[in-house]
Amino acid sequence: MDFLSRLDPQALIVAIALLGVLLAFPFFLAAIRRTRRLKLVRGTLYFLTGGIVILVAAGAGLVAANLFTYARLTHEQEAAHIATRQLGERHFAVSVHPKGSAPKRYELRGDEWQIDARVLKWRAMGNLLGFDTVYRLERLSGRYGDIARERSAPRTVHALAEDPGMDLWTLARRYHSYLPVADALYGSAAYVPMAEGAEYVVTVSTSGLVVRPANDAARKAVGGWK
Repeated sequence: MDFLSRLDPQALIVAIALLGVLLAFPFFLAAIRRTRRLKLVRGTLYFLTGGIVILVAAGAGLVAANLFTYARLTHEQEAAHIATRQLGERHFAVSVHPKGSAPKRYELRGDEWQIDARVLKWRAMGNLLGFDTVYRLERLSGRYGDIARERSAPRTVHALAEDPGMDLWTLARRYHSYLPVADALYGSAAYVPMAEGAEYVVTVSTSGLVVRPANDAARKAVGGWK
């Protein structure tokens, strides 16, 4: 049990994919030999078997590749550092520095900034196999405190995650009933005021995102938030 709990799920899935490819080769070689001997029925069966093994391995590889776009989560941890600088009226430059990645700069319109993330939780069996709760920061957007202005003023939104192609989130949500190891799939968002020189720390836990002020400018902005 301890050995299973220490396994890295991404590495495990990659290993399964590679094993599937290796297992498929004997079937294809046997199919070629059977076909050359005019044993078409058996040759076709070998081809089909090898093809199925390859498809399963390819699927495992795609799942592993997508899982690498999520960060593993075992407790509340820092996800990003956010800094805001005012460029004009309700116009801000926002620096986003995700943990383990290079910082990027975005421009937002509004009074507040909002960050969105996707969170996937696994059941006990998934945890036993080494699957921790995983998250991925999805987007950054500007918000207006006034509802009327929110409806009419310019909106700004930026993607924080690249398109992974086959999305594990979409598959898990669509086939949730067929994935007994998947427990909860949900989106989480948090927003706070933008202010000149304000800095914030974004943390994430199994409950979702939390934003905390990291300097006096941010604490002042949150303290006077209406």
